[in-house]
Amino acid sequence: MKGKARLLFTISLVVLDVSAIALAFYLAYRLRRWIKWPTPPLDIGPFHSYMGMMVVQILAMVTVFFFYQLYHRPRALSSIDEFYSLFGAVSVGIIVAIALSSLTFKNSVLELDYSRGMILYAWLLTIVLAGTGRFAHGRVQRALQARGLGGARVLIVGTGEVGQMILQKIRHLPGLGYEVMGFVDDGGDLETIRGVPFVGPISDLPSLIDEHSIDEVIIALPEDSHEEILTIISLCERGKVNIKVYPDIFQIMAAQISIGDLGGLPLLTVRDIALKGWRLTLKRVVDLIGSAVGLVVSSPLMLLVAALIKLDSTGPVFYVQERMGLDAKPFWMIKFRSMWADAESETGPVWATKDDPRRTRLGAFIRRFSIDELPQLINVLLGEMSLVGPRPERPVFGEQFRQSIPRYMDRHREKSGITGWAQVNGLRGDTSIAERTKYDLWYIENWSLFLDFKIILKTIFNAFTSKNAY
Repeated sequence: MKGKARLLFTISLVVLDVSAIALAFYLAYRLRRWIKWPTPPLDIGPFHSYMGMMVVQILAMVTVFFFYQLYHRPRALSSIDEFYSLFGAVSVGIIVAIALSSLTFKNSVLELDYSRGMILYAWLLTIVLAGTGRFAHGRVQRALQARGLGGARVLIVGTGEVGQMILQKIRHLPGLGYEVMGFVDDGGDLETIRGVPFVGPISDLPSLIDEHSIDEVIIALPEDSHEEILTIISLCERGKVNIKVYPDIFQIMAAQISIGDLGGLPLLTVRDIALKGWRLTLKRVVDLIGSAVGLVVSSPLMLLVAALIKLDSTGPVFYVQERMGLDAKPFWMIKFRSMWADAESETGPVWATKDDPRRTRLGAFIRRFSIDELPQLINVLLGEMSLVGPRPERPVFGEQFRQSIPRYMDRHREKSGITGWAQVNGLRGDTSIAERTKYDLWYIENWSLFLDFKIILKTIFNAFTSKNAY
C-alpha cells in the first residue's frame, strides 16, 4: 500500500508538470501574439503548427526534471528548496528544448516565430505554473501522509535527549508521514518514552525491523564512537531500510577540515569559518538594503505597536538589553517592551518561559508573532547585527555556556542575527542551547546568500505557526 501511494504521488506529480509545461507553452504563444515585444512578431502561425515544439519542450523538461531528482521528493523537502531546484531545472530544460527543436524542426522552425520573447514567456510561465502546482501538490501530499497514506514506519535508536528531540520534531510535523514504532537502545529501563514504547536493545535491530515492517531507522546517538555507529548501520542494512544519523559536533565541522603538511609532517587544517572579502561585503549590502526597506515597510505597524504599548502599561516603549555580538563584544539590542517595567528586579536575569507571568497583555501577543523583534532592524542598519545569524545571548548566560558547550564561542565569529537557522528549525524559546549551537555552527560553516534568503522566508512563514515563540 505504501509503495502504491508513493507511485501515485509520483505519477500525479508528472501529470501536473506536463500540464503546467503545456499550459505555459500555450500561454507563451498567446502572449507573443498579443504583446509586440521585444520586436513585432514576424509570422505567428496557428497554434497547431507549434504542437511539435510543445511536445519536444514537454519531453525535454520532464527529462531534465528527472535528472534533477524532482521526482524523488524527500519527505522533509521544504517548498523553498524545491522551488530553487525547479528554477534551475526549468532554465536548463528550456535550453535543451530549444536545441532539440532546432534539430528536429530544422526547416519549419525557421519559418515560425519562436523568438526570444516567446522563449522568455515560456520560461517564466513554466516556473510560475509548475512551482504553483508543485506547492499545491506538496500540501495535498503532506495532508494525505498525515492521515496515514504513504506513511513510513520509523525506529529511533537512542532514548536520550537527542532521540526525544527527534520524536518531538516528528510529532510537530505530521505531514512527513512518519509513524514512530518505538525506541531502541541498550540498557533501556523504561517501557515507554513520551508515549512511545521501548521495543528492544540495539542487537535486536534486524529482527525488530522485520517484526514492525520498518521503513526508516534514525540513529540518535551523537556521543557514540564512529565504530559503534558503523556497527548499528551494518545491523540496519540487513533489513534494507533507509538510515539517517544525527551528527555529532565533529561531523558538523568535518566538511571544513583539509589535510596539509608542514615540511612533510601531515596536519589537519580547520578552515577559518569567519566570512571575509566579497562575501562579507555582500552580506553587509544585503543587511543595509533589507533593514532600510524593512524599517520603511514596517513603520506604520511599529508606530501602532508603540502607541498600544503606552496605552497597555506604564513604562518605556522600547526595552534595551545588553547582548554579545561579533567577537563576543557587547552591544545594546533594541526590542519592543513586552513585559512589565523592571520585570527582573526581583528574579534577576532569567529566561522567558511559556505563559511567563511577567508579560503584559499586549506583550504576549507581540511575542507570539515576533513583532517585538522589529526594532532590531535599527541594530542591523547600524551594523551591530545582521538580518540572519546566531541569536545573541546575554553576557551572563554566554559566560555559563562557554564553559559547558563545545565550540560555543565560535557562534560569535559572525554577527548576531534577528533570525537564524536554529530558530527556523524550532529551536527558540526555552530549548536546548547545545542543539542551537550545532545549528548555528552549521549555518556559519555553510553560509550562502541563498541560505539567508531561505531563512528569512521560513521566518516569515513560521511567525504564524511557531509554538516556541513566547
